[in-house]
Amino acid sequence: MDPDRVLEGLDPEQTLAARALRGPVCILAGAGTGKTRAITHRIAHAVASGVVSEQQILAVTFTTRAAGEMRGRLRALGAPRVQARTFHAAALRQLSFFWPQVIGGEKPTLIESKIQAVARAAHSVGVQPDRTGLRDLASEIEWAKVTQVRPTDYESAVAKASRQAPLPAGEVARVFEAYEELRREHNLLDFESMLELTAGMINEYPAIAQRVREQYRYFVVDEFQDVNPLQKLLLDAWLGDRDDLCVVGDPSQTIYSFAGATPSYLTGFAARYPHATVVELVRDYRSTPQVVRVANHVISQARGTTSAGHLTLRAQRPDGPDPVYQEYDDEPAEATGVARKIRALMEEGVPAGEIAVLVRINAQSAAYEQALTDQGIPFSVRGTTRFFERPEIKQAVHLLRGARHEAAGEEPAPLIATVRQLLGQIGLTDTAPEGRQARERWESLAALAQLAEDMAAAPRPGGAPVTMNDLVEELDVRISTEHAPGFEGVTIASLHAAKGLEWDAVFLVGLTEGMMPIIYAETDEQVEEERRLFYVGVTRAREHLAMSWSLARSPGGRKTRKPSRFLDGLRPASPSTAARRAERRRGPARCRVCGNTLTDAAERKLGRCLDCPSSYDEALLERLRDWRRAVSQEQKVPAYVIFTDATLQAIAEQEPSGVPQLSAVSGVGPAKLDRYGEAVLALVAGAEPAEVMEGRDSPDGEEEDVAG
Repeated sequence: MDPDRVLEGLDPEQTLAARALRGPVCILAGAGTGKTRAITHRIAHAVASGVVSEQQILAVTFTTRAAGEMRGRLRALGAPRVQARTFHAAALRQLSFFWPQVIGGEKPTLIESKIQAVARAAHSVGVQPDRTGLRDLASEIEWAKVTQVRPTDYESAVAKASRQAPLPAGEVARVFEAYEELRREHNLLDFESMLELTAGMINEYPAIAQRVREQYRYFVVDEFQDVNPLQKLLLDAWLGDRDDLCVVGDPSQTIYSFAGATPSYLTGFAARYPHATVVELVRDYRSTPQVVRVANHVISQARGTTSAGHLTLRAQRPDGPDPVYQEYDDEPAEATGVARKIRALMEEGVPAGEIAVLVRINAQSAAYEQALTDQGIPFSVRGTTRFFERPEIKQAVHLLRGARHEAAGEEPAPLIATVRQLLGQIGLTDTAPEGRQARERWESLAALAQLAEDMAAAPRPGGAPVTMNDLVEELDVRISTEHAPGFEGVTIASLHAAKGLEWDAVFLVGLTEGMMPIIYAETDEQVEEERRLFYVGVTRAREHLAMSWSLARSPGGRKTRKPSRFLDGLRPASPSTAARRAERRRGPARCRVCGNTLTDAAERKLGRCLDCPSSYDEALLERLRDWRRAVSQEQKVPAYVIFTDATLQAIAEQEPSGVPQLSAVSGVGPAKLDRYGEAVLALVAGAEPAEVMEGRDSPDGEEEDVAG
């Protein structure tokens, strides 16, 4: 390769990044600014310049799809032997290779889902959570492991992090310890232990460290804002005392802090490596100036640790349509309105596959699935079971492989007709069936048929026809990289699942207080993460961006919902951000007992120092807790989602007599005031929980966090 030719077509900032051939290098890349292009050209330029050989490079990504895309680009640039893998894939490869000489014996079985093991562990210690509780427990154990918290330290770590556990912290710690014992007893390995063992192996065995560090001398890590402490531990083990490291990321797209990720490694990179080259990519090639203006406004209002490093994007595309803001009376009306707008876009020529409906939680998707079905619009729901693990896909691949063997040595039959005939045996019809599960199965099979059609339509050397063997080989590659074929339909996805993707048209729906930001985002840090999540949603749109919200859950319901605060200063007739901030501005919180300034979050919520005497009606606090328990069971959400213990205690201490006093209690935001204010005031006035539950209005909505 000619090193200079590798740099052709890069913009000035991308060229600067690609010419920084020796580490440490930090590339701060805004959404749509061509970060993958910059880092792949940097790698190819380093190889072409003789700085490093292909086999000595390890490029680390967070998804197998991103790794596959990077390998494809590097092949096109003349560097096909560069290793591009996820943290887990790289760790598993190394651990498997060195296992015989380090540990010996039978290799452990890899756990891909913790649910079953967590269920057994919980049962063994007398904890009986439901399916949702098991999922939350598994996520909590993952958080503890990636942040390097042991079972014995879990309770103190949760308290220090001001983290709401899905169960009492002591119970979580017991389940966590039982899970680890069960895993060791049955020779099971989860993804977190895999990273930890690989890092420990490198750090504890000098011979292995030498082999690994001789093999890999040049590192590139994508999405560095999403690195967690455990991944950083492994990266440091790979690096040793070297600094040939290039990291790429955007602090404004940090959306996994709840799972243990921290942007501090990215934002603190220059401090750790004072001699680092830092390059900012801000030319946005994805979105129109209209979309970019919305994105820049949203992130410009950020506060907290990541706000100082936010990038202001500069649009490079021509003008497009103005963003659309739409208010609806209720959720069904919103879903129907969005579906009609999608139909109109399709009639204007926007392909269904280039349109997405993005929701905050997966539970919101049902209304949009129904509305799109009513309009006859094909769609797929992203973020469910991984494509190649679905039973119908396993069955289909088995049939296609069998057909390949049967056709060996025979005149190849027309591929498309053969594939459709085979898939027709297991449910592929000309039109989509009714019912969600039947439709999902049909969509999966239709995606395989579409892949065959796409391959048959693609030109091949010499005009040779695509065969069943070609299709099966393509499927084998896609299975190994988890690269699912696309389905030509509208995408419905959560905002978390949309990260890294883009569409011509994006509909951001359900943008109300309590949903965006989500109702249990109570601290400033949690609200800021919600803002970044909204920013990620906005920046998925290339040209058309529509944002909507509804005032009630169901037709005829109370229209008490308020548009998201993140729309302030954007939507027509909304209060300016400055006005909203002035409205919220207060002096430093002071203890109502001793008058000292309160700095701790729990103290601010209580309104007093933790060691100052408190006086509250214990019977009232008990009534509040009983009521909260009943509501959490009815709505099938953890009790803390309704109100935290600290908020209930603050209510019991302050005994608010009306809405103004209750709204002043920390932790009682507008959404919770609308939803629960009447009940809480009745309890403070002396009502019993049973009376409040019997006399209440129908709940206006129920939220469940099933993000990503």
